[in-house]
Amino acid sequence: MSSLDHALEGSAAMRGYLRLDGRKGIRNYLVVAYLVECAHHVARKIASPYEEEGVQLIGFPGCYPSDYAGRVMTDLCTHPNVGAVLLISLGCEEFQRKKLKAAIEASGRPVELLTIQGSGGTVGTTRLGRVWVEAQLAALRTAPRIPLAFSDLVIGTKCGGSDGLSGVTINPAVGHAVDFMVDAGATVMFEETCELIGCEEHMAGRAVSPDLGEALREAVRKADSYYTDLGHGSFGGGNIKYGLSTLEEKSLGAYAKSGSRPISGVLKPGLRPPHPGLYLMDTVNDGPVRYGIPNINDTQTITEMVASGCHLIIFTTGAGSVVGQALSPVIKGVSNSRVFQRMDGDMDVNGGTIADGIETVEDVGRHVVEAVISAASGKPTKSEALGHQEFVLSYKTYEPLGPGCLPV
Repeated sequence: MSSLDHALEGSAAMRGYLRLDGRKGIRNYLVVAYLVECAHHVARKIASPYEEEGVQLIGFPGCYPSDYAGRVMTDLCTHPNVGAVLLISLGCEEFQRKKLKAAIEASGRPVELLTIQGSGGTVGTTRLGRVWVEAQLAALRTAPRIPLAFSDLVIGTKCGGSDGLSGVTINPAVGHAVDFMVDAGATVMFEETCELIGCEEHMAGRAVSPDLGEALREAVRKADSYYTDLGHGSFGGGNIKYGLSTLEEKSLGAYAKSGSRPISGVLKPGLRPPHPGLYLMDTVNDGPVRYGIPNINDTQTITEMVASGCHLIIFTTGAGSVVGQALSPVIKGVSNSRVFQRMDGDMDVNGGTIADGIETVEDVGRHVVEAVISAASGKPTKSEALGHQEFVLSYKTYEPLGPGCLPV
């Protein structure tokens, strides 16, 4: 029996919360969601006293309506890690708040909508919001927990602040863990098509169908074209400072996180994988570069994976990113022991032991799987324990997937 097989024994401790749609969450958060930037301050005042009790703050800043933002906010507010939702509206924004509330109600979750302009302004809305939050927290504490299996989990992978060791230590270790978890029945997604330029033929060779192979190529071509028009990409000064020499080197390192299993489909933000397996998520905007469409942003792309159902995120770094997430625990893996020792309060897994000659890629892959099991058993990750609740959602545009993106 391999060391990774031994990790399955620990998976018996995984527990979750059953939702009406059959999915299971690994957390039971109460979400306070603002529906325009003008409501952000009030939402924060409502949520801030309860951060230690699992109240998370998310929101969309725009006033102009957005189909993308409406869909993503619906996916987030009905995420399996969410147990109740308080919506905070200013009152004059164009976000379809009643439609969002109805979707949350249909999911079986408690939900309340407060409009600042109709609830007594800042003071009145804050008072009403806190009363509702306290009542719902009391109810959430009594929620039963049920056993989880890897087949219940959706896991995302992400990297930020990569260095010269990322592609030879922590990222291959995550790829090894991904292979194990996919084999165990989990659903795993990777993204960063702008950091996969040059890897498209490798991905196409792993596609479960020729049409999917072409869809994978097209996702990378789109990213290359988009960032050419934008005038810059994801290969930055920080990468060079910490030892990366070319975009190709960065791409191969990012690609290593995907492991070696067949690729089952291409996703776009908010679209849930139809069955277990390995998926590429395309987070690059469809259409031309326009105002309001952001450059790559680690926090927003994590948000988009969470909108597609990710229970947790495995985030690798070389320089030492501290990014967390509001709705899904983030497991931090670092590529070198120097940063791990300096930032051990933020990092969950040290991949630097591979470069140190102390452990193998397989050993660190086992540590990654053990960290997933620990998070799914209810233990906070380092970013959770530190209170990280990073969240970004801005305007984007996506076209429907083509027929080859999700083969039957």
